[in-house]
Amino acid sequence: MERTVVRCADGHVFSTASFPMQQAERLGPGRLMRCPGCARLRSVVPVTLEKR
Repeated sequence: MERTVVRCADGHVFSTASFPMQQAERLGPGRLMRCPGCARLRSVVPVTLEKR
């Protein structure tokens, strides 16, 4: 299973195994998930990783 790196609205970065409806363009990139950093439901967006 592929993991997705995401950032919450407060700026915490974490990875998740499930990023629901990743292909749904009409809903935009954000999803509501529980952030492990602030322990609240937050809007999260995928993070683009730079290759070095």
